[in-house]
Amino acid sequence: MDLGMVGLGRMGHNMAERLRAGGHRVVGYDLSPENRDVDTLEALRDALPAPRAVWVMVPAGAPTQATVAQLAEVLEPGDLVIDGGNSRFTQDRPNAELLAEKGIDYVDVGVSGGVWGRAEGYAMMAGGSDEAIARLLPVLDTLRPEGPREESFVHAGPVGSGHYTKMVHNGIEYAIMQAYAEGYELLTTQDELVPDVPAVFKAWQRGTVVRSWLLELMVRALEEDPELDAIEGYAEDSGEGRWTVEEGIRNAVPLHTIAASLFARFESRQEESQAMKAIAALRQQFGGHAVKPAD
Repeated sequence: MDLGMVGLGRMGHNMAERLRAGGHRVVGYDLSPENRDVDTLEALRDALPAPRAVWVMVPAGAPTQATVAQLAEVLEPGDLVIDGGNSRFTQDRPNAELLAEKGIDYVDVGVSGGVWGRAEGYAMMAGGSDEAIARLLPVLDTLRPEGPREESFVHAGPVGSGHYTKMVHNGIEYAIMQAYAEGYELLTTQDELVPDVPAVFKAWQRGTVVRSWLLELMVRALEEDPELDAIEGYAEDSGEGRWTVEEGIRNAVPLHTIAASLFARFESRQEESQAMKAIAALRQQFGGHAVKPAD
């Protein structure tokens, strides 16, 4: 399948490479000349056979909205736009309505997999019509890991549901990371009783009820820097944790651990913390997020 991709940063580039390796033709446009195959969105359109599918991977918020608005003027009836970034779900319906005026379909896809997705595959949550999702299945099946489709992909519902479920996914991710980090910090206080904390985390990878991919990444981070001395205990939040907590408030759903993990990230910006060093290390491991080097 031919696919246009707008936004060839790290994530977009990795996804494009996985698709190309799977036999798809990907034509990319990016603001950076060194990252693109064509120089304009019009050239992207002309390079693809109709009806076209264009996957948008640009920063959430105004950049995504501006890109969708530009594509509404460039693409043609019957084409399809996919927002695969971390947009807030409330932006999806306005995007879909704007494109629908031009006869262009819209799908929102929440993507999880970080920097490892190129090799391991991406888990995806999609929102949109049955027809649009069916049209995209060859692309989605190439991007996801091997195995049963239902274990790494879900057509979550109508437009907006893909980003909504990814938002909740990331809220849960915040809480799991915080639990590992707090356990790590407690263990580091017991030098005589537990002299090798990285060995403890490594032993939890098989057979325990707390095993997970995030735990494996925690072990990897500790193997690289057992005391996490090379980074500051400072962790940003991408916005989705905040949106999840706001949804909990709006729907009167108590989100104790997710809210606490979000507030812990705020605390990390005020003082040094071993727990927040662990959070920063985990974010770097799974997503390639920048960390602050220790002084």
